Amino acid sequence: MSKENGIILAGVQLVLFILLAGALVAKGGLYIKQHEGDTLHLLQILMRMGEGQLPHLDFVTPIGILAFLPIVAFTNVGFDVGLAFISGQILVAAIFLPAIWYVSITRLTGPWRYFFMVAMMIMCLGLIHGETKTALSVSMHYNRWAWAAAFLAIVTAVLPKRTGQGELADGMIVGLGFAAMAMIKVTYFAAFLPAVLVALFTRGAGKTVLWALIVGLVAVGAMTAYVGTPKFWLFYLADLLNVSGSSVRPHPGRSFSEVVSSPIYLPNTMLGLAGVILLRQAGRMREGLVLLLLLPGFFYVTYQNFGNDPQWTGLLAILLIMLVPDRPVYNGVGWDVSRGLVITASCAFVLAAPSFFNIAQSPFRHLVTKPEDYVPLLQGVEGFEDLQAFDVRAHRLDAKRALDGPDTVFAAYHDPEARENGEVTFQGEALPWCSLELGMVAWFRTVSDDLVATGLVEGKSLFVADLLPSYWMYGAGEPVPGGSPWYYGGLKGIKNADLLLVPLCPLSLDVRKTILDEVSEKNWVSGVREVRRTPEYILYRLPADAE
Repeated sequence: MSKENGIILAGVQLVLFILLAGALVAKGGLYIKQHEGDTLHLLQILMRMGEGQLPHLDFVTPIGILAFLPIVAFTNVGFDVGLAFISGQILVAAIFLPAIWYVSITRLTGPWRYFFMVAMMIMCLGLIHGETKTALSVSMHYNRWAWAAAFLAIVTAVLPKRTGQGELADGMIVGLGFAAMAMIKVTYFAAFLPAVLVALFTRGAGKTVLWALIVGLVAVGAMTAYVGTPKFWLFYLADLLNVSGSSVRPHPGRSFSEVVSSPIYLPNTMLGLAGVILLRQAGRMREGLVLLLLLPGFFYVTYQNFGNDPQWTGLLAILLIMLVPDRPVYNGVGWDVSRGLVITASCAFVLAAPSFFNIAQSPFRHLVTKPEDYVPLLQGVEGFEDLQAFDVRAHRLDAKRALDGPDTVFAAYHDPEARENGEVTFQGEALPWCSLELGMVAWFRTVSDDLVATGLVEGKSLFVADLLPSYWMYGAGEPVPGGSPWYYGGLKGIKNADLLLVPLCPLSLDVRKTILDEVSEKNWVSGVREVRRTPEYILYRLPADAE
């Protein structure tokens, strides 16, 4: 590595950082066009943390605290939430800057240094989680950050350092990378740790592992000091176990087998396996073994992430292109393995390109967004009006209803078993089969205004039989202590709730059924009393011994 190359790379990286950050800040607000529910989930957590509450200790979430702290750091000093989100992303990218530069300059060569650096910066500063749908979203921002940390740690462990020793620097990147993964989304930590350890030990990098362990423990100690109690980690584990055992949301998309072998993912899988075979045929036995160990982790993280976007395909391409032998190598049937690795890497780049370009374009699509087409998610709430949703999605109320009921002209086609996952009877009453598809903002505001007007919810906490309990954000009651901003299973916090709100057209029929069926099984359910009914909801008073 020449000093001149390092300076040029740093200069290009700084210019890109300023360009992307400037494009995000210049808009003066944050405008999203999809995933309003995920955004309300994020806002609930930011509101509660702004009041001094902490994830896991004060409310249930499987997402780690570092997914929110960079944003909370700015809301706590008076930034409006939209600008705080953007500033949080910029802060994360700034923290990653030195590690991105170091890994690029010490592990990669030529134009690939710049390619990797650009990819990492975009991963930190994008406004969409991936896929090919261009509508902007803040949903799953933490997945992008965790992928960035994982890419840095994996490249550091797998690819040989081209200059010097650097065990301390390598150990810091690996240790802090895995600490970040553990405190953002622990799935990444568990999925990639075994392969990274094998990669380091098989190249004799024991000192790097030692430094990584020390740095990781220091990071954990610093976080423990910040939250004030070691119990934080036990509550974090409890939240993770709660989600993993949930029948409602054990995974947010396709099954694991589909993520590995369905038509849309099979090319990625085949390229990964081809990479393993070609590396070993090229004499890179260690790297082939590590890639073989990485693949299950890649599959699992993709399976656990909403959208099931295989972001790892771009990393596969980088690893393969950097591991092409310097001279031609032929396998037993006479094929040029070096050329095979180049072809496999090229195919991986092609498969990764649509998602990558979608993320790369997102800051600039945001810059040219027309603000007149958007409305605040939380209109009238100080500090939250600069985060805005697309007007049509926020206010046009669409619902999915059953038309084949027993009392309709389609009664001959009615099959109760076909709807058993959503049909529920509570307190002797069969609730309507209806789910809200669009207009979440209008729904929450209208129902909340009605609840406030009754005077029944003032100072009371509402346990909601639905996916999101966001009514308190619109002024209707208080958040449930010990509850969850998103339903992950069980009746967490219901013992602290005063009222039970049952939407008659919920966001999720399955969740409503799961909650009400579980309530119906409790020995205190006979004490549940209806206190108000409208065409939109039924409100019940919970007994004092509900738990």
